[in-house]
Amino acid sequence: MKKEFIITIFSENHIGLLTRITIIFTRRKINIESLTVSESAIAGVYKFTIVVHCSEEQTIKIVGQIEKSVDVLKAFYHTNDQMIYQEIALYKVNTEALYESNKIENIIRNSGARILEITKEYTVIEKTGHKEETQELFNELNQFKVTQFIRSGRVALTRDPIERLSEFLKERDMFLEQLD
Repeated sequence: MKKEFIITIFSENHIGLLTRITIIFTRRKINIESLTVSESAIAGVYKFTIVVHCSEEQTIKIVGQIEKSVDVLKAFYHTNDQMIYQEIALYKVNTEALYESNKIENIIRNSGARILEITKEYTVIEKTGHKEETQELFNELNQFKVTQFIRSGRVALTRDPIERLSEFLKERDMFLEQLD
């Protein structure tokens, strides 16, 4: 049964790693719904957050394949319930529409969005939330003709007290010390 999974990959910053990771999904004909890469809380370690729709069996195989890459420290998969996640969306609307009625202002307030910039020509609105929330705001604002729209990839943290990579690195360091 297909469902949404969040795959988290930890690595050092190596050229070409993103390409090698995406090829793993391409070969299995699995579409990446969202992809975000940034530095993690651990110095020198980068975190890839990838959202996919597939079966758990496929996800396990993908994570295993990703971990075989020399440049990958560790990879994990989670369900949405195991993660705290958000996306950010930006909307550009004509400023004139703001002055014509208070509907846009009410939509912004009711959705928990905020105005980032106002010029004579346009107003930029920001909304942070889940995809459904940012899409709902787009649908509401689009009655006033949204001229530009962009949504980020998902940013996510586990509900665990510490990052699972930290535990993995501690275990690895203890193992390496025993070898000395």
